[in-house]
Amino acid sequence: MSLDNLHEVDAIGVDNETGFVSLAIIDYWSWDEEESHLRALQDKINIYLSFVESNEIFETYPDAIGRDIEIKIYAKYPLPDIAKRFVEQASIIVSDAGFRLVSSTDV
Repeated sequence: MSLDNLHEVDAIGVDNETGFVSLAIIDYWSWDEEESHLRALQDKINIYLSFVESNEIFETYPDAIGRDIEIKIYAKYPLPDIAKRFVEQASIIVSDAGFRLVSSTDV
């Protein structure tokens, strides 16, 4: 899974603190190749949005019904500035779609 497999959700579950259904992106790639890394991350976020917006999430994970949904990026390596800006911009787009995008380096 992870960015190596763009067409699968890496992990899904309910965040006990927020009650949100959290779709995890497991990002263990280094930032040596920033452009391809950002492209893969963008593709993965788009796949997740499609999964949610098509309501496939409710068929796959019925506990998502009636809950807020977030996409959370778990990054092994600290995000460089370009990636931080990308996540900020992507967060706006995801928010406009009615969901939340956050990142963490807690992998």
